[in-house]
Amino acid sequence: MCDAGKTCLLDIDVQGAEIVKKSELDARYVFVKPPSFEELEARLRGRKTDSEESILGRLQVARTEMAYLDKPGFFDHVILNDSLERAYEE
Repeated sequence: MCDAGKTCLLDIDVQGAEIVKKSELDARYVFVKPPSFEELEARLRGRKTDSEESILGRLQVARTEMAYLDKPGFFDHVILNDSLERAYEE
C-alpha cells in the first residue's frame, strides 16, 4: 500500500497491536487517551446509551488497555483526548 501512496489505518485494541507488532508490517502505534479514568467513566455514563453491565465491561477493558501506557516503547505516540479540536489536530 505504501508504494501506492496509501495508508492503512487499523482501529484495534492492544491485543491486536501485540499481534501486529509480531508481524513484518512497518506500523506506527497511536493510543488515544482520555484525560482521566474518571472522565472516561463520566463520558460513557453521560451518553446514556449503554447498560450498566456494558459500561462496567468497557471500563474494565479501558483499565487493561491503559496499563499498556506503562510499557516503554509500546506506543509511538499518545494523544490526550481532552479537547476534540486539539486531539484532532494532533
